[in-house]
Amino acid sequence: MQRSLSDWLAWQATLNPRDIDLGLERVRRVVDQLSLVRPETGIITVGGTNGKGSTVSFIECLCAANGLATAVYTSPHLVRYNERMRLNGDEVSDEWLIEHFVAVDAARGEIPLTYFEFGTLAALHGFSQARVDVWILEVGLGGRLDAVNVIDPDISVVTTVALEHQDWLGDTIDAIAAEKAGILRRDRPAFYGDELIPDGFTQKAKAIGARLSCFGADFGYTQDQGNDLTWTWQGAATVLADLPLPSLSDPAQMRNISLALAAVEACAQGLLERSRVEQALSAPCPPGRFQVIERDQQWIIDVAHNPQAARVLRQRVLGLDNQGPMSVVIGLLDDKQVDAFVAQFTDVAERWFICSIDTERGRDAEELAAVISRLGGRNVTVAGTPEQALGAAHAASVPGELILVTGSFHIAGPALSWLGLY
Repeated sequence: MQRSLSDWLAWQATLNPRDIDLGLERVRRVVDQLSLVRPETGIITVGGTNGKGSTVSFIECLCAANGLATAVYTSPHLVRYNERMRLNGDEVSDEWLIEHFVAVDAARGEIPLTYFEFGTLAALHGFSQARVDVWILEVGLGGRLDAVNVIDPDISVVTTVALEHQDWLGDTIDAIAAEKAGILRRDRPAFYGDELIPDGFTQKAKAIGARLSCFGADFGYTQDQGNDLTWTWQGAATVLADLPLPSLSDPAQMRNISLALAAVEACAQGLLERSRVEQALSAPCPPGRFQVIERDQQWIIDVAHNPQAARVLRQRVLGLDNQGPMSVVIGLLDDKQVDAFVAQFTDVAERWFICSIDTERGRDAEELAAVISRLGGRNVTVAGTPEQALGAAHAASVPGELILVTGSFHIAGPALSWLGLY
């Protein structure tokens, strides 16, 4: 009997008793059987705590503006699994996925791949068959032991480092930074995109022997004080003055774009021609990244799920013209730093609607509500499923008010569907 895509995905989740089982030994054994063909222009691997999706998207847009055929792998997805893999900007089909799931299954024998490993290998096999010019791969968790790291990148990119996933990556910034630096390779370009670079990252980069360039020292951007129309980017060999600002132009996003430009500059000569950069700058941000949707209320959908991302999200919310009463629809996974995340919004949120997340790692809604109340959150309601929470927030808010939906891809995706955007 033929399996549907949903059948395949449900079955993959049963192959390994662990949801997360970091390590490359199993994946390498399967890769050896798949005979992958690398793209001619190169492979760019993007890791980091926050900003990976935006950085990947801008690299993809800039490569496409130069006429390069692209293959992109990201995770997790918002609504459809197919979102994780794009060829030339388009999501792959169910049939494409199944074809490459079959190839991975034949190659793995009895190797107990995780759900993420199986999908990563299917993406790599499909990209190899597609014969595109460049692969852009987003790390799932950490770096050194993530399945994506089974492929040697030509260029490595790390956006930011903050405390996250301590159960798997370590309890300190330096330990986590060293894990993320594991995607770097000897004598190949590597780029770090935040203002402060952890010692653990630079030490690991030096030990590997990567050619490391850092934001603020080797590349970056400037914007004249009071000039809210243009900015200048400076890289290793290129200066692009008086560029138009993108639609989202706060410091975090400008660092992401600067990082992406540096990576593409290193990829091949001639890719930073002004008109093509401007074309990429005009592209929208990926869905769920401070996505503002105008309905009766003003909805803000953001996949922020850790304190560093929450701080950026807070500043973006405070920068909106609309500073009226705000409701927050929130759900978090169990391994997140709840207090530090929630604390960013307790003084600006008028109402809270707490929802459950349909995954084993979802934090109990009653427990999350108790934390929010303890931290001073007002009008806290446990609202059930994401859809129920969205409906409750809509009913409680008058036209013109803000509704912020955040905490997880598992909340942002249902919100986009509920609002009719998927």
